[in-house]
Amino acid sequence: MIKPQGIIAAMSTPFFTDETLNEAELRHQVDRLIGAGLHGIFALGTNGENYAMDFAEKVKVMEIVIDQAAKRVPIYIGTGCVTTKETVALTKKACELGADCASVVSPWFAANTQDGLYEHYKAVAECSNLPVLIYNMPARTGVNVHYKTMQKLAQIDNIVGVKDSSGNFDNMQRYLESCGDRVSVLSGNDSLILPCLLAGGHGGISGISNVLPERMVRIYTAWEEGNLEEAWKVQRSIRPLRDCMAAGNPNSVVKRAAYFVGQNLGPVRAPFDIRDEQFDASIKAALAVIESND
Repeated sequence: MIKPQGIIAAMSTPFFTDETLNEAELRHQVDRLIGAGLHGIFALGTNGENYAMDFAEKVKVMEIVIDQAAKRVPIYIGTGCVTTKETVALTKKACELGADCASVVSPWFAANTQDGLYEHYKAVAECSNLPVLIYNMPARTGVNVHYKTMQKLAQIDNIVGVKDSSGNFDNMQRYLESCGDRVSVLSGNDSLILPCLLAGGHGGISGISNVLPERMVRIYTAWEEGNLEEAWKVQRSIRPLRDCMAAGNPNSVVKRAAYFVGQNLGPVRAPFDIRDEQFDASIKAALAVIESND
């Protein structure tokens, strides 16, 4: 059973200007991220714009990513959908295609209960033998996976971890205290990767890896080597770009920032794309500060 750990890229999905999939660029990004030393790739997550794709498009993306990675690193596929039925179907497809793990975000839009979350995740875990990583993102889903719910879920054999994107460090600590010996706990917030590791966690799933992959890997490498001064220096160095996230959809920040470092990820699907001179200027300024402090 896979043990999620290290720095895993929350990979963006490249599109052409007409919003169709750019397969050649998707394959290039898989090679780029693996070449940068990342410990895994998470496709079809929030940065991958899974919320803006239909079932067939998601299957196409997972086919390409799994094929291109060719078992060089573990591939995590975002299979979370609004309903249990569709999540189960997509998870089974990911298993069939050879994914290493399904990352399942909580159902969104409609209000849910902790019992509802437990039954949803239990059904997804039991639909195949694919390892499952719980994806907690209350700002987008409207519900936080309570640590007691996570404690129960951790008893299911193929639930192997939780990605906590709550941005609440105490929430992450609760996961670590209640079930960190049974499952991996990873930060879904780039700013909390090192704190997660220092608290006993296992790494992070990083959107900024689309922009600065080698830098994000350095956080983990320095921590692993016991060089906490360097680890903190690198962790803190990304703050200027993290601050840009408040300007709008973080996916747009990531794709525009990637563009300014030479990557052709294309637009975010409408209506979430941001193209604005002031927006671009703030991202360029952030990248300049990061480079100057290296």
